[in-house]
Amino acid sequence: MFHLALVVCSIWVKILTFLNIKQLEYAALARRATQIQKELSQGVRKPYKELTDVCWGDPHSLGVKPLTFVRQVLAACVYPELMSSHKLPLDVRQRAQWLLGKCEGGSIGSYPASAGIPEIIQRMSKSIARRDGGVPCNPENVFISPGSQWSLTVTSLLLTSLNDEAPLRTGILIPVPCHVTTITSITSLGAAVVPYFLSEEHGWALQVEELQRALESAKGGCNPIALYVINPGNPAGYVQSRKSIQEVIRFASEKRLVLLADEVYQDCVYGKNSEFVSYKKVLAEMGPPFSDTVELASFHSVSKGFMGECGLRGGYVELVNLDPNVVNYISNLNYDTTSVLAQFALDLMMNPPRPGDPSYPLYNQVRNAVNAICLPGLSCQPVEGGAFVFPRVFLPPRAIQKAKEEGMQPDTFYCMRLLEETGVLITPGCEYRQKEGTYHIRYNIKNKLNSILLPH
Repeated sequence: MFHLALVVCSIWVKILTFLNIKQLEYAALARRATQIQKELSQGVRKPYKELTDVCWGDPHSLGVKPLTFVRQVLAACVYPELMSSHKLPLDVRQRAQWLLGKCEGGSIGSYPASAGIPEIIQRMSKSIARRDGGVPCNPENVFISPGSQWSLTVTSLLLTSLNDEAPLRTGILIPVPCHVTTITSITSLGAAVVPYFLSEEHGWALQVEELQRALESAKGGCNPIALYVINPGNPAGYVQSRKSIQEVIRFASEKRLVLLADEVYQDCVYGKNSEFVSYKKVLAEMGPPFSDTVELASFHSVSKGFMGECGLRGGYVELVNLDPNVVNYISNLNYDTTSVLAQFALDLMMNPPRPGDPSYPLYNQVRNAVNAICLPGLSCQPVEGGAFVFPRVFLPPRAIQKAKEEGMQPDTFYCMRLLEETGVLITPGCEYRQKEGTYHIRYNIKNKLNSILLPH
C-alpha cells in the first residue's frame, strides 16, 4: 500500500504539471482574437460586426442548442420541486427520481461513492454491451472520469510509469494530424511522441504500412508501448472500416502495443457508407488469441459528439485485457474529480429516450438537427464523422513568402488574414502537425457558420 501511495502521489504531481502547461498563453491567433473582440466592444469599425470562433469543439458556445431531455432531467435533479409539475414529461421525472435515488439523502449535494455511483456504472456497462451487439462489458473495468482527455492522460501516465526502469523512455504512436492537447499531454508525461501520418490522398485512411514505418523510425530513440487511434477522426473526420480496425488490432498484437482508442465521436457518423464499429467489438469478433491478449483502452465523453456538454466534464474509459496493476492504479485515481451532475450526464448519454417514451420524438428531432452539417464551397476529403473539417489550403507563392517574412507558418498567416478581414477564427493545420509542404485549416462544423472562403 505504501508503494501504491507513492505512485499515486507521483501521478498527481505530473497531472497537475500537465494542467499548468495547458494554462500557458494562447498562440498569436488567439491573442489577436481577444484584441479584436475588445476592439469591437469599443466600437472600432471593422468589415464585420462580431467575431466567430470555430476553433474548438464547443458546439454550445457556437449556438447549438442543448438537448431538451438532458437539460430537463438535470434541472429536475438540481431543483426536485420541478418534479411535482406536469410540465415535464413523465420519463423526465422518472429518470430524475431514479438518479436522485442513487444519491445519499436524495440530493446531488451529497458525496458520491468514491468509485463513482455504482448503479450508473452498471447501466453504462449494459449500454456498452448493447452498442457492441452483446459483447460483455465488465463494470469493474469501466471508470468514470472528468473527460476523455483526463482518462487518456492518466492511462498514458500509468503505462509510462510501468516502463520507468526501461533503458529508453516510453514512446506512444499518434496520428498526424492530431489535437495539440494530446501531443502536449503525452510529452509532458516524459513520453516520446512517435508520429504516423494518415493518408490524405485516401480519405485520411490509417494504413498499417505507415504504422510499420513509424515504429521503425523510433528504434534507438524510445520504446514504443502504445498506439493511439482516433475513430471517428479528429480533426480529419474519417471513419475506420471494420477491415481497417482488424488490421490495426493484428499490428498491435504482433508488436505488443497497447491500443488507446479515442472513440468520443462515435455518435457523429454521417458518411453515406460509413458506420461506427468500436475497437472492442471488432476485437471480440476476431476471437482468440486477439480477444484474450490485445490490451485496449477505449475513451468516450459527454463533452464531445452530439451532446456537446463541454461544461459538465464527464467521460469514461473501458479497459480490456490490461495489466491488473494499471487497472488497480486507475481505480485509485480516476474518480473523486468527477461531479455528480457529470455522472448523471453520462447516464443520459448512454441511456437516452427510446421509441415510445414521451421525450423520444423531440429528442430524436433535435439530435438529427445537431448532426446535420453543411459544407458549401469546401474542397477537401469527404467528412464521414466527427465534429471538425480539415481541408487542405493551396497558398500562392507570394503568400508563403509573405508569411516567412512575418515569421509565421503559411497556414497561420492565412488564418490571421481571415481573422482580420472576416472576423472568423479558425486553427492552422500546423497546430496538429502535417506533412511538410502541405497546409491545412481546421474548424468546427457544428455551428452556425455557413461557409469559409478559401483562397483562389
